[in-house]
Amino acid sequence: MKKIAYIEIDTHAEIAQSFMDVMTGGSSFSVDYYFSKRVKDQVIESGENIFLSDSSMILDQLMAKRYDLIMIGTVHRYFSTFFTIAEKYKTAIIVHNINFSKTSNFNLLKSIFKKDRIYRLKLLWKEGLLDSSKIYLKAKSLLVLDEAFVSEHFKFLPLFYTKYSERIHNEMLTVVIPGGVSQERRDYKKVFSEIKKMEAVYQHSDIQKKPIEFVFLGKADHSELKQLTDLERSLQYINIIYFSDRVSHEDFEKWMQKAAVLWCPIQQETEFFSQKEIYGKTKMTGNIGDAIKFGKLAVFPQNYQSSLDFIIQEQPDLIQQFDELKDLKFDFQKKYSKKAVRRKLENLLNNLIST
Repeated sequence: MKKIAYIEIDTHAEIAQSFMDVMTGGSSFSVDYYFSKRVKDQVIESGENIFLSDSSMILDQLMAKRYDLIMIGTVHRYFSTFFTIAEKYKTAIIVHNINFSKTSNFNLLKSIFKKDRIYRLKLLWKEGLLDSSKIYLKAKSLLVLDEAFVSEHFKFLPLFYTKYSERIHNEMLTVVIPGGVSQERRDYKKVFSEIKKMEAVYQHSDIQKKPIEFVFLGKADHSELKQLTDLERSLQYINIIYFSDRVSHEDFEKWMQKAAVLWCPIQQETEFFSQKEIYGKTKMTGNIGDAIKFGKLAVFPQNYQSSLDFIIQEQPDLIQQFDELKDLKFDFQKKYSKKAVRRKLENLLNNLIST
């Protein structure tokens, strides 16, 4: 049996969870997971080989065993450590920000004083920031989570499968907006504006009022939290639900299953380490994985280009669009069953190991 080490000592616990879920139950690979405490506390374990780790331990842990492939879930810090791993072992890295992976040292140095100066100086002095681009060059394989990003340099890593396909009957039209409530990556100003427009339509028309609720399924704070509380006070016909604390795994799954449709008002552009990233072109939104996992159609802005059939472009009349989509069926199991996704993943892993 071929052995893989999956390392996530930084950020993306949800991607690690997806990898664990796909590989659980009948996989032909043996996987050891090396997680930081923060990541380990966020994943749901079900008998996997999980070991606590950090940047000071991981090299010794890898030396103690023999692996056919090392997978690194995130390379956004600990650059010196990951460079050593990429030099010594057959390594595959999941790339979350394509432009960042290609950034020159000159641009990295310029970005240090643009934002988060103390943190970025720490990365420079203690964690080998200028090794960043060398890690991606040294790695045997670079992996992306969106098939649209596949190229000569990037291979598609199939992780997302449809775990929940049964519809929950609900008299209320429940529209879920998954993700942290922050203007930085999603256009919440537009969301608030559209909800106010819908409220005005209900107030000034004689049409039958369809019960509708919007669930902001992510932590809201700062100005966005204040805007939500103000919005809630102003609404009479539309209900909104939001969270001022981190949403628990149980609450997230409950509301995602209850959703009639997802609304994903992502920004076209964002930044990572002061490098511009474009959703759908150089950066994937986690909302794609959400839609696949819970078997939900998802409404995206018109400027988001995608060939995926379950992503629907926003229309001017959102109430009508949401109402129509709630009854529209899409067969996620045809392409995204666990069996089909695991078969593709194992084919990839075998290819990564053999080449």
